[in-house]
Amino acid sequence: MSGTYEETTSASREGTFEALRGQLQEAAATFADGPDALEGILLGLVDDVDRAVREPLEIFPVCHHSPASALAMARRLREKQPKVVYLELCEDMAPLLTELRNCRLPVAVQAFATEVDGFPAEWSPLSVVAPITEASAEYQAIAYALDTPGVELVLVDRSSDHVFQWDARETRIGEGSDPDAAAAEEEAALHGDAVGVEIGDLRPRFAELEEHLLRHGRVRHWSEWWHQYVELPLGDSDHDTYRQVMLLIGSLFRRLAPGDPHRVRVDEDRERYMWTRMREHLAATGADPADCLYVCGAFHAASRVAEFGVHGTGTFEISPRSATKWQHGLIPSSHAAIEAQFGLAAGSVSIAATVWAKNVKRTRVEPYRLAGQAGAKKSRAKKATAAAGPVPMLPPSDKLTGFLRRPPVLDRLDEAELLGWSVEIVRAARRAGYLASTADAIAVFETSILLAGMRDRARPTPYDFQDAAVTCIEKDTVPGRRDVRRLVEIMMGGDRVGQVGYDALPPLARDVHDRLAPLNLKLQQRGVQRALLDIASRPELERCSDVLWMLRYLMPQGTARPIMGERKLGEKAIQESWDLALGTHQRALIELGYEGVSIEQVLEQRLRRTAYGPQATAATVLEAVEDATLYLRSRRLSDELGTRSLEVLSAERSVDGAPEVLRRVRRLLAYYRTSEPVLPPWIESFVKAGYAHYCTLLPTAFTDDDATVRHVAAMLGFLFSMEGLALSLGCDRTQLELAVAQSHPEDPSKTALLWAAQAQLGHLTRADLRARCDELLGNPLVVPAYPRYLSGFVHALEPVPGLTDFVVEAVSNAFGRLPDPVLLPWLPTLITTLRSGGAELAPLLIREAGRVFPGRLAALDEWVPPWRTQPQAVGPARPTDSGGGCALLAAHPATCDALADLLGCDEAWETVDPGPAGAVLTGRYPDTAVALEVLLGRRPVR
Repeated sequence: MSGTYEETTSASREGTFEALRGQLQEAAATFADGPDALEGILLGLVDDVDRAVREPLEIFPVCHHSPASALAMARRLREKQPKVVYLELCEDMAPLLTELRNCRLPVAVQAFATEVDGFPAEWSPLSVVAPITEASAEYQAIAYALDTPGVELVLVDRSSDHVFQWDARETRIGEGSDPDAAAAEEEAALHGDAVGVEIGDLRPRFAELEEHLLRHGRVRHWSEWWHQYVELPLGDSDHDTYRQVMLLIGSLFRRLAPGDPHRVRVDEDRERYMWTRMREHLAATGADPADCLYVCGAFHAASRVAEFGVHGTGTFEISPRSATKWQHGLIPSSHAAIEAQFGLAAGSVSIAATVWAKNVKRTRVEPYRLAGQAGAKKSRAKKATAAAGPVPMLPPSDKLTGFLRRPPVLDRLDEAELLGWSVEIVRAARRAGYLASTADAIAVFETSILLAGMRDRARPTPYDFQDAAVTCIEKDTVPGRRDVRRLVEIMMGGDRVGQVGYDALPPLARDVHDRLAPLNLKLQQRGVQRALLDIASRPELERCSDVLWMLRYLMPQGTARPIMGERKLGEKAIQESWDLALGTHQRALIELGYEGVSIEQVLEQRLRRTAYGPQATAATVLEAVEDATLYLRSRRLSDELGTRSLEVLSAERSVDGAPEVLRRVRRLLAYYRTSEPVLPPWIESFVKAGYAHYCTLLPTAFTDDDATVRHVAAMLGFLFSMEGLALSLGCDRTQLELAVAQSHPEDPSKTALLWAAQAQLGHLTRADLRARCDELLGNPLVVPAYPRYLSGFVHALEPVPGLTDFVVEAVSNAFGRLPDPVLLPWLPTLITTLRSGGAELAPLLIREAGRVFPGRLAALDEWVPPWRTQPQAVGPARPTDSGGGCALLAAHPATCDALADLLGCDEAWETVDPGPAGAVLTGRYPDTAVALEVLLGRRPVR
């Protein structure tokens, strides 16, 4: 504390509040061991109030979203008519305030930055919001200043950039602090995912003090205590009483706050910042402090910094802003979001709005509302008082002593209001499924009065009524999705959600509304709306479809949801159906406008950010290429990102993204081959580089435990499916053969995959594969691992789809040969292995099995598997089997001649015994005999 402040407070002790000081000294001597125990706190409260009251520049302390503060502000503005209004709000938000007239409150003023410079990258995006409601003193000051000629509104609080500068500074200083406490404090200060600016925050920071006030006030939470002991007494008070009481509360909470050096430093720096800006403005404009009004939170009004006041002596150096580029706009807010930001009870802001409307009607004070505001009316009282001169500055008088000594006023019971509440809540409960009746309305009425009496108040508050309704109606069950407490909140006003008007939207949001105008929908309306697009009959709707698909990509889930229609490469939609909720997600659309002037620009920026980010992989870059082709139809961007994917693939040393790379390259190749005359150069280079890349990594992947069989199968799929194109581009097949020869896996699934690759290369035959599978089934030590071999064969269908019939054969042989005691233990392993690793390949097996196995149960007994009908070599002719062959040849001589010509037999017919001749011929040409038997139906087709 500086010496100047001590001298000022010491001189003021002989002033207005001398009687109150004497009473507090007596109280300190009575309740403590001596007068020094509490004198520092109690007399310090009076000093803070006296100092703020005597300041030449009038300080108006407020509490955020307080009806009493709003009413006192409206009344004081009409009396004083200040020419300059200093407001505690981020100074860089000033240009946005004129756009409030185009919105429906509540809304929030927002500063947003996506590209940070000077802050940690993990903080991005940066967002600062300041919510504004009609029942707030700040809105009254803004409306007065903007709609009154000759009045200047000056925002004096730290800029949005300084909010994060000071956060970074405190983070570095407080690295050793409790992380859980810091996280809880951060969560309490959030408005959505943004940092909330606490304008007029007035709540005890000393937990024991708040607990003491709630316990002795017989209330459940802070909002109820404030409503009962501050809102109601100050609702009808005069200006001096209001100021002194609010200053006293602010000083009390400030002096009893915990000694957190970081938070204290931030609070004091904010006060130094504001007073420095005000003195700079007064010096630059020459304004008279008597014609000015300083609106700030009561916590900051009782400041003790050296810079306090017009004649403050301290000097505060304001640091320059960082190079971060900030975007500013208005976003819709809600009562629930404000309650979450300031840690208020659910429904308290809605109750405050109801109290504000009642106070305005009861006191007949004409509030200020911006011209053009939704629901605003022309104010005649404002015009009548606009020409009035400012109220002369009178010496402050002591109103605190009388207010503190005055017993609480017991308002008489408003039976009509309470009866209306009771009837309305019963009606709402019946609509929600409760079995409520007139008796319940009477019970709620009487219980409300009873609870108010137990809490030492004659008139039930909305909180008393809420407790009574829950007790009498809800009992122990909730039949619907809303409980009675929520029904009371809705009845008291509900969670009102603001709306930003079209003229206040950023260019991107207005462009989206204009481009979707052909849909003839009320896009700013909240809720879900159905849009039907018949593109075939109305081709102009294709542009709307393009916008909707880009919104689906950029906006949160549920903003634009396709019901019918899809967008794929090479396909064109004829009809589409959409569910749109742009009004519900208006904030996301506004924040999208901070990133660019059109959704195409934002989409291109995000695709580039994904492709060139530090976490980019070949698969993610290929996905960006596909998205650029789908949504932007930009060949330029696709080629650029495709070239980037080639660079990323060459730098990769793992095969984790191989399945996704294979899938997307196949899809892009199919698209370019059908829609382009030639393949783009980048994809040819990608196939060529990918062929060499995966050949190099293949031996390592077969033995690497981190590379699964799915990854290795995807690598082989790329090599085998792209082999023709790669070889035409100059690749060497020897590189693949060497890679397969150098692979020596130990895992059973990878071993089976290697056998399949060798079969594709021609190094193994089907007979070799059958022999190896038979050997596995015949070895009791290997049988438990046989499902893993089958898993490898299933994954082999990706690179070698021609092995589908062999895999069906391998599975069938296992089920046919193994006994139940051996088969049943590993059957669950087989099922889970196929489901987890080969779910997308199972349809191939199912189709092949459906083709091979008989379609009817009756045919199963006589069915012979085709892999068991392999032709056996026929030995020398025996007399016993000559009759069938001779009869066959004699019956069909033309067929025999034709087959002999095909086989190159030019011998002439011999007249011999039919039996031995036929046997000799069939023994010489066994394949021909088999084919003939198939033609005659004596042998099933293989």
